[in-house]
Amino acid sequence: MTIYRKRGLYNFLPPSQYHIKEKAASVSLLKNMHKVDGKKITSGTKEWADFNINLIDGCAHNCRYCYAKKMAVRFGRKTEATWGTMRIRERDVNKAYRKKKGRIMFPTSHDIVPEEPFFKACMTVLEKLLRADNSVLVTTKPHLQVVRYICEHFKKFMDKIQFRFTITSMDDTKLADWEPGAPNFQERLESLKYASQAGFKTSISIEPCLDEDPRKLVEILKPYVTESIWLGCMNYSGKYPFNSTETLKKWVQWFEKEELMRFKDSIKRRLRS
Repeated sequence: MTIYRKRGLYNFLPPSQYHIKEKAASVSLLKNMHKVDGKKITSGTKEWADFNINLIDGCAHNCRYCYAKKMAVRFGRKTEATWGTMRIRERDVNKAYRKKKGRIMFPTSHDIVPEEPFFKACMTVLEKLLRADNSVLVTTKPHLQVVRYICEHFKKFMDKIQFRFTITSMDDTKLADWEPGAPNFQERLESLKYASQAGFKTSISIEPCLDEDPRKLVEILKPYVTESIWLGCMNYSGKYPFNSTETLKKWVQWFEKEELMRFKDSIKRRLRS
C-alpha cells in the first residue's frame, strides 16, 4: 500500500477532498507500521499541509512540550524565560503572498492570540493568504474571540478555510500545567461549536494527548467535527506515563475503525520502536 512521502500530498485538491487523503495516509501508516524498514515517512507539519506560514517569534501560550520553543532555545533565538514574549516579524506581515500549489498551515510555530498588536498582524497575513486564493488550515488552541472574528470577517472565504483546533484534554489542571497560557477546555469547546455552527470545516488535533483514555473527549468533540480528529502522543518532554506502548496500542484498537479518526506519525514512530 502506498505511503504518502512527498510534499504535494494536497496539491490540486479542492478543500472538500483533503480529509479523504488524510484518512488514506493515516490508514496506510498503521497498516504498514512494521514494513517501512526505516524509509522516510511524511511527518510533522507535512502530514497536514504542503507549506507553513508564521510571522511571530515566541508564543504566549508557552506550552511545555512545544517543538518550536525547543528549537528556538537550542539554537539561541530564544531562552526558556523569553519564549513567552512575542515579537512580530514585520517583514512577514508586510510582504505580498502568492497562491501556493498546495495547502498552507497557518500558523505553526506560534498561535493566534486576541491581544494586540499580535491579533491584527495575524489577521493581516491570513487575509493576504485568502485573497491570493490559497487554501488555509488554521491551526490554533482557540480563543473564542479569535474564532468569532475569523468566522464573521472571512465568511466569503469559507470554502478556503479549515480550522484545526488543538484540544489535548478535558482536564483543565493538565491544560494549565502543560499549556499554561492557552485557553481552558470550555473555551476551546465553545470555539469548536461556534465554527461548526457557522458552517466552517472543522477538525481537531489531540496531540499530545494528555489523557490515558481519550474516548470521552472524542465523543464530546465528534458532533462538531466535519473533517477529522488527529490523535498523537508526546514527542519532546521525556517519558510521559500515558504514552506507554501499551496505551498507544489501546488507542489504535479503540479508534482505528472510527471514520473521523487519524493517527499522527508520533504514534507510528513509538509503535515501531
